[in-house]
Order: sequence, then C-alpha cells, then structure tokens
Amino acid sequence: MKDVKKTTPAKETVKAPPGKSNELGAIRISDSVISSLVRRAALGVNGVSRLASTFVDNIAEIVGSRKTSYRSININMDEDRVEIEVKLNIKFGYKVPDVAGMVQTAIIEAVENTTGMNVTSVNVIVQEIEDPAEEASEDKIAEDIIDEK
Repeated sequence: MKDVKKTTPAKETVKAPPGKSNELGAIRISDSVISSLVRRAALGVNGVSRLASTFVDNIAEIVGSRKTSYRSININMDEDRVEIEVKLNIKFGYKVPDVAGMVQTAIIEAVENTTGMNVTSVNVIVQEIEDPAEEASEDKIAEDIIDEK
C-alpha cells in the first residue's frame, strides 16, 4: 500500500504584480493607482462627458460600494504589463472614433509615463452620447435639490 500524503488546500491570496525591486525593497503599483490615472486622462480629453455608469452602479455607490468611476474602469495587470478597459460617455457633436482614439493615447501616455509599465491595450467602450441640453437640465435639478436643503 502506498503512502498517501494529505495536502491542505492553499490559502487564497491576491496576486500582486511583481513590480520592480531595488536595494531598498520591492515596488508595487496598485490597480487603484492605475484607475486614478485612467480616470484623469480620459476626463481630460475634449469631447468626453463623464465615465459611464448604470443605475445599479449609482445605487451601489450610495450604499458604500466602490465608486462609480472605478466600476467604469477595468484593469488587468501582469508583471510590468497592463490592459485597460474604460467605459465612458461622449458629448453630442463629437466623432466617436476620434474621441476614443484620443482617450486611448491619453491613457497610454499617462500610465506609461507615471508608472513605467507597458500598456498592452486600451479598450474604450462608448456607452452613451450625451446631449448638452440634458446635462444642463440634470445640473439644474441637482442645484434645485441642494437649494431646497
């Protein structure tokens, strides 16, 4: 009869990207840092209205789940490479392919210049085209609600 070794299941751990090391220790970059860079870069592009969100995202943010902006950004890191997906809304009157291309370029530059990581892809998903009149009416409703308090 063979000896059967019992093995215990490995504890689940969150795999962090290896990052870089120097004589002082390891350097790791959190995906929330990448998300912050992506958000700033995307919103800085002319024609981008905001990061996209759904009704469920808005409710989740109210009850204390992750911020909507982080739900609109997906990060996949492996070693020193990163893949990014961002969902956003574009203002009416802008060409979707042009704005999406500028968003891709802005994100790549921001992430690579700040972190030194290699951005392998940036997928831009345009969820809505927003009419400026709708944005103005939403802002007016928000101002009215604040004034009533």
